[in-house]
Amino acid sequence: MARRTAFVTGASQGIGAEIAVALARDGFDLAVSSMQREKLAGTVARIEAAGGRAVPVELDVRSHASIGRAMDAASAGLGAVELLVNNAAMALKRAALDMTPDEWENVIGTNLSGAFFVTQAMGRHLVAARRPGLVITLGSTHGLVALEDRLAYGVAKAGVMHMTRMLAYEWAEHGIRLNAIAPGRVNTPSRAGSIADPAARERLLARVPLKRFAEADEVAAAVCYLASPAASYITGHTLVLDGGLTVY
Repeated sequence: MARRTAFVTGASQGIGAEIAVALARDGFDLAVSSMQREKLAGTVARIEAAGGRAVPVELDVRSHASIGRAMDAASAGLGAVELLVNNAAMALKRAALDMTPDEWENVIGTNLSGAFFVTQAMGRHLVAARRPGLVITLGSTHGLVALEDRLAYGVAKAGVMHMTRMLAYEWAEHGIRLNAIAPGRVNTPSRAGSIADPAARERLLARVPLKRFAEADEVAAAVCYLASPAASYITGHTLVLDGGLTVY
């Protein structure tokens, strides 16, 4: 069988890298991006070990020119790209009263505006080729429930989840499906410091009925499900992966 094709943004480490490798195991060839192309070497090696072909791409989602170059590079390396996974993001812990204009613009520009314009580029690619396709965007439970010091990040993630609903409606006529995943806290190396303090860890876990955090491979498994034929009738949906955090 012919391998499928996907483009995963923010794939140098953590959740993005796990998503890319899981998709490779499921039969995808991949373009993977980072702001620094050399940081993708480890992910590329893992994709190839899983049987996939990997195209490393430099991408700053805040730059329209960079988005255009990255989409061209992905298409040149893979041919038609059928799946986009918007994973590139930046987090910020800052009290709303202390937030600077630059901090706000960086978070919204990366997590919301960046996700939209990469999605727009993918949509144009698919419509021009008259091909169906799929976009999966990483949201967050911060976009569903309130927590102190997470205003900009929460607003951005709420925005990408509603963007998913809006575009699923608008692009259905083109055969393009859009879904989102809203993880709770995920165990990754970049977030280890925030839960190193036992008291802070217990405070966070107290809100989670399953009493543990998610693993990156569980998020990757959710992406693989939404990218599979089993999910072919799902669009405009946000799959919440939170151990029960949002049931309250």
